[in-house]
Order: sequence, then structure tokens, then C-alpha cells
Amino acid sequence: MVSSDELGTPGVVCHIDRLVAERGITLAALAEQVGVTPVNLSVLKNNRAKAVRFSTLAALCEALNCQPGDLFTVE
Repeated sequence: MVSSDELGTPGVVCHIDRLVAERGITLAALAEQVGVTPVNLSVLKNNRAKAVRFSTLAALCEALNCQPGDLFTVE
């Protein structure tokens, strides 16, 4: 199967790693605060997630004091 990168189409990029580093918290602490497993948060962070629930997105934004556009960009 051909990936979106190989086709030259844009993809959604997650910036959780940068936001976590800027705020001085661990991925494990963020996962606990948001109510997801560290594994699921890692999947999201590594751009392997196929979807994100709005409730998870809202919880991430609240925990990181940011907006969805701070978490994700289209590149």
C-alpha cells in the first residue's frame, strides 16, 4: 500500500512531544491527566493514529492549555 507521503498528499502531524517538553511534564503524566493509556498517547505522538475522539482532543487541549491547532498541523 502507498502512504500519503509517497503520494505527495498532506498529512496531519502531531506536536504533543513539543508541547509536553515546553510544559515540563512527562507523557505518562499527560496520559493519566487526560484519561488515555500511555501507549495510545504514544501512537498519537508518533503520527500513527487514524483518528482522535473529540473528547480526547478537548482533554488534551485542557491539560496542555492549548488549542487544537497547537497540537496538530497539516503538512
